[in-house]
Amino acid sequence: MINLSMGTPVDPVPQVIRQALADASDAPGYPLTAGTPALRAAISAWVARACGAGVDGFGVLPSIGSKELVAWLPTLLGIGPGDVVVVPSICYPTYEDGARLAGATTVRTDSLTAVGPTSRVRLVWVNSPGNPTGQVLPATHLRKVVDWARERGAVVASDECYLPLGWSAEPVSVLSPEVCGGSYDNVLALHSLSKRSNLAGYRAGFVAGDPALVAELLKVRKHAGMIVPAPVQAAMVAALQDERHADEQRERYRARREALYLAFTAAGFTVEHSEAGLYLWMTRGEDCWTTVDWLARRGILVAAGVFYGPGGAQHVRVALTESNEHVAAVAGRLAES
Repeated sequence: MINLSMGTPVDPVPQVIRQALADASDAPGYPLTAGTPALRAAISAWVARACGAGVDGFGVLPSIGSKELVAWLPTLLGIGPGDVVVVPSICYPTYEDGARLAGATTVRTDSLTAVGPTSRVRLVWVNSPGNPTGQVLPATHLRKVVDWARERGAVVASDECYLPLGWSAEPVSVLSPEVCGGSYDNVLALHSLSKRSNLAGYRAGFVAGDPALVAELLKVRKHAGMIVPAPVQAAMVAALQDERHADEQRERYRARREALYLAFTAAGFTVEHSEAGLYLWMTRGEDCWTTVDWLARRGILVAAGVFYGPGGAQHVRVALTESNEHVAAVAGRLAES
């Protein structure tokens, strides 16, 4: 069975990062929740470079991977019963899980007009490039979301962990001036080194944006023990300062995407969106479990679209995170169908 159901990296951790981790392994003291000065500087420089943000004016804070912060962000922001969290109609399940942990109400929609005039909205999640769809939201749409949320005193949290992986469209960060208008008020961008640098096992992520919100997150996280280990912080510095390994990994994913795209479309699948990110979002126009079964009988495991919301009931998600050998084998098995 070839597992294309999970977006977990399989390629080696770059040596420059492993060496930084090893060099920092003698760490008997408590690490800084805020991150070392070197890490904060590395995050800030990367955000300015990759997100098109200004060189200063935003706050940064490391997190124990991005999933941890996604799950606990509503709670950390003081959101609770009676409050509303807006999530995309088809999305990463942890957005809704985080709202449930906080006791808040979730509204699943891609159109803010569907939310109505309520003032109970405290948090709006956007995800571009999207998981599972790979959809890239244009800057004009993101700007409307930011303006809408600011009018209501709500926070926009943008999950941008796939931002460096644009294929047929170029993703835009919520921290870009064309989206946030040069102000970081009520805006947070979450990033991860899991995909860019193969650091899923390190649990290395960060948030950047509204400095007042970041300061509040830091206060709570200090007392909650949400601290990135010191050796991982050192590894993050090395990862963020080195673009060569990220470019090489991006090219690996590009080649795997092309191979899988051709193989699945030749087998009768229709690929929708998938302009960026680590997944192909596809359908055969049937119930997703029928598709999952059809592929499983050919030794190919994919994720059922219904995991990501009712709107995915006829889709499956295919990850690009398998070895070149396994990707070639998938193409061979589909060709024999």
